[in-house]
Amino acid sequence: QLQLVESGGGLVQPGGSLRLSCAPSGFTLDFHAIGWFRQAPGKEREGVACISGIIGSTNYADSVKGRFAISRDNARNTVYLQMNSLKPEDSAVYYCAVRGTSGCSAYIQYWGQGTQVTVSS
Repeated sequence: QLQLVESGGGLVQPGGSLRLSCAPSGFTLDFHAIGWFRQAPGKEREGVACISGIIGSTNYADSVKGRFAISRDNARNTVYLQMNSLKPEDSAVYYCAVRGTSGCSAYIQYWGQGTQVTVSS
């Protein structure tokens, strides 16, 4: 049975860093593209980052370029989102998503439950 668990969220001051993780249980991240999304209260869901399968190319939203980095550790079967230089506007619930194929435009096969990130002084 598949479970997709996100962790690493919390409260951090502006300028600080957090690392989120996405770890499936009962499923192996092989050729799948993995994306991170976020949603703040009253706002639409926003795609933050994606890492493709096989090649491992990455894409980022303009709002996080240069500050966030997505990576994949196949040995640990885990995808990470390193978030640096955090701003209050980064506050949101962050969701991991597994896409059905290797491309970052592929349909979303599984969603995680989300982890809260709050950036505040």
